[in-house]
Amino acid sequence: MGTQTRAVSRRVQSARAEAQRRTRRRHRNVAVGGGIVILALLAAIGFVLVRAAGDEAPPPPAAQSTAVPAGATAIGAFVVGTGPVTVAIYLDYLCPFCGKFERANSGELERLVAAGTVRLELHPLAFLDKASEGTRYSTRTANAVATVADRAPASLLAFNAALFTQQPAEGGPGLTDAQIVSIATGAGVPADVAATFTERRFEHWVAAATNRAFQSGGITGTPTVHINGKVFEGDLYKAGPLTAAITAAS
Repeated sequence: MGTQTRAVSRRVQSARAEAQRRTRRRHRNVAVGGGIVILALLAAIGFVLVRAAGDEAPPPPAAQSTAVPAGATAIGAFVVGTGPVTVAIYLDYLCPFCGKFERANSGELERLVAAGTVRLELHPLAFLDKASEGTRYSTRTANAVATVADRAPASLLAFNAALFTQQPAEGGPGLTDAQIVSIATGAGVPADVAATFTERRFEHWVAAATNRAFQSGGITGTPTVHINGKVFEGDLYKAGPLTAAITAAS
């Protein structure tokens, strides 16, 4: 083979090797780019699934505690007062109709409890978590109420009323934990008690009480009010009809 022929052969081989290197680089870049796209798609799918799950996501580990609040009844109520007429109220702190009921009647109920007429049973439920953009507002507030009942029961009615006075709109994110703590301390709950809300100590109890109310307690919505075990069918949203029914029952 002549010198010129060998030179041409070397140039052909060099060009072929460079072409092969470029091909390998393209394949490698495509593979890397494809991997990045796949990872991005997986991340996006994961984000959508988490947002879709929202309040379906399990509570934090601390919420798995099986602790029962002090004074809670076997059917999930907190009792205030010792009067002869038992008034049981089933409520969710995100329920706008519960807020309307409480704003109309809480003052009278507190008066009747103080007068020794009413034995009030509060049943905090948490079935509207899906209406708070995944923040589980109903569960968080019911847990806070259970914590107050457990550690500062003298402030229970004031805290209950204050949560409805500053009730957020259904369908939004609800109030933050810090805002709930602020409402509690403003209602007379000791700061050291309010500081434990985020421990989620009674969330398991709240879930169990909610399931019990709907599955075996005959509750179909909130607010539901019983007077001596019978459903009150009068006007829930005006001051007066409930007081009249309680007076008649006593």
